[in-house]
This record gives sequence, C-alpha cells and structure tokens, in this order.
Amino acid sequence: MKVTLWVGLTLTVLAMVAPYVDRAEGQVLAGHILDGYPHYSAAQVDSAVTTYLVILTSVGVVGVVGWLWTLRAVDGGRPWTPWLAAALFVGAVTVALSGLTVKDTSGDVGLAPLLAWIEVLPCVAGGVAVVQLVRQRTEMRRSLS
Repeated sequence: MKVTLWVGLTLTVLAMVAPYVDRAEGQVLAGHILDGYPHYSAAQVDSAVTTYLVILTSVGVVGVVGWLWTLRAVDGGRPWTPWLAAALFVGAVTVALSGLTVKDTSGDVGLAPLLAWIEVLPCVAGGVAVVQLVRQRTEMRRSLS
C-alpha cells in the first residue's frame, strides 16, 4: 500500500512539472490559449500560461502535502487514515474534473486537455490507495473481533 502512496506522490510531482516542460518544449498550453483567443499577443498568451503555471503548481504543492500527510498517517498507524485519504481523493478528483470540464470565456475548456488528463493520473493512484487503506482497516477490524 505504501508503494501506491509513493507512486501517487511521484505522479503528482510529474503532473506538477509537466506544464513547465510543456512551456519549455511543447507549447501545448500556449497553443490551446492561442486557439481560444487568436487575437492575443504573445505577451498575453505568456501571461495566461504563467497564470496556469501558478495555479497548477499551487494545486501540485497541495497534492504533495496530501500524499506526505497520508504517508505519515500510515506510518503512525492512525485509524483515521482511510478518511483522510478519501477526503483528499475527493478533493483531487474535483480539481482534476474541473481542469477537464470548466470552460473559459472562449467557450473552450480552459486547461489544455493533454495537461488536464495528466492532472488526472495522481487521482488513479489515490483511488487505489483509498481502496487499499479501507481494505487494510477492514482486515484489522476482523482480526480484532
């Protein structure tokens, strides 16, 4: 189970780094913004990309803290760990779905779909982790009965 938590943490860091790699190499986000706002100047596109970088980095930092908190709770044998993981999972899925579905004023989704799908990857690990934590707690309760 801890492996799943470490995989989730790693995926979160990768998802946080992906927009920076895109900015340096791919320009998927900049192209997406320019498609929605063809009248934007290069400076305006750059400003919008920077705004997304700040938002996605902030979300990533919260995600990293969540994974580390959950790892610490698992190490400490805290009985509320499955609840913590479930709450963090719900929050992460909500943010990820927002990235996939929320439209901006151009009528298109605000975040480039490729980057939005990358943001979903840590949620997969989160879902697996929640299931593992609930099963572990259930097994512990059975063994105590």
